Amino acid sequence: MIVDVPVGARNARAAADALPEIHSILASSGLPPQSILVRGYHPPWDSLAPIRITYPKITAQAGPCGLWPEDIGPSFNRDYFENQPPWDFGCATQRNLAAMVANPADLVQPRGETPADTMRRTTVMGKYQQGTSTATQYPLTDSAKVSTGVGQ
Repeated sequence: MIVDVPVGARNARAAADALPEIHSILASSGLPPQSILVRGYHPPWDSLAPIRITYPKITAQAGPCGLWPEDIGPSFNRDYFENQPPWDFGCATQRNLAAMVANPADLVQPRGETPADTMRRTTVMGKYQQGTSTATQYPLTDSAKVSTGVGQ
């Protein structure tokens, strides 16, 4: 997290006075103090310069598709005879995956495992030890019927 504080502006003292409050808000949000970098910047003297807070954000994105410098149909081109992948091969798939992923950090490193459901595990292992089916039994209901009560 980078906090840019104006230096030499008309409101430089007010910005410096607000810095401890910014630190406390970031610390109460769970940010460790060593991950906050405070630096000064020099805006024009006669302006009311803001305190700028910047942070890194991971995004999933792929470059623009549509680069087709050569025809991918039958031709006397060497790439056609060698069965080479065409330009932008898989680009649309990569762009769609980038658009669909909920948390881009999952593409960098997987999330930790959640605890196992011990109640279900105990039930299944008990059935397995008894030699019965471990499949889940769903109740047989006819949910396709619509009961409106018309004509009753």
